[in-house]
Amino acid sequence: MATETAGQRRAEHAATAHAPAGAPTVRPMRADARRNYERLLTEARTAFTEHGTDTSLEDIARRAGVGIGTLYRHFPNRTALMGAVFQGEVDALLAYARELADAPQPCTALVDWLRAIITHAGTYRGLSRALMTASADESSGMARCSVPMREAGGALLARAQQAGAVRRDVSINDLMQLTNGIALAAEESPDDPELADRLLTLTLRGLKAGAAGAGA
Repeated sequence: MATETAGQRRAEHAATAHAPAGAPTVRPMRADARRNYERLLTEARTAFTEHGTDTSLEDIARRAGVGIGTLYRHFPNRTALMGAVFQGEVDALLAYARELADAPQPCTALVDWLRAIITHAGTYRGLSRALMTASADESSGMARCSVPMREAGGALLARAQQAGAVRRDVSINDLMQLTNGIALAAEESPDDPELADRLLTLTLRGLKAGAAGAGA
């Protein structure tokens, strides 16, 4: 029997990822449906990279060789498609957070992870804006990206706070919004490649324990 591919596992996972607790298990996709799913993801990833996340869904379906109805059967809306496309980047960032979990300098680990988020967000124009929106709507198709990211970032932030390096009143929700805002600013200023680092540095100065202001 042929070995199951990573793409097949992603497709089958997507079919069950949002099933309600106690719901019947969704049967794996048929081979032709799985191929359509993978083609749509491939073309969407290319289109989002080249043209941004507001690219035409009809164009993505056409490039994948399927009808728009097929696209909507797999991805009921744009944010569901975006969440599936960005899952690979999210998985990489979550893995990086796990690597940093025992780093000897918790504040440096947190900064390195936030910088990695900004770098990844820069791959797709519009991703940072979508993540900012998703943070306020956990029913969004992007929640599958934003929720585990907040959990991973929360653990790194807690370590930095316990080490006395970051103020106790800083929340992971605010920190993620700030990070996505920096990524969005960098996206809008492509001629200033140092902007993201400057803004991140300014942000972290205000987060450090002992900084002036409430909670310092």
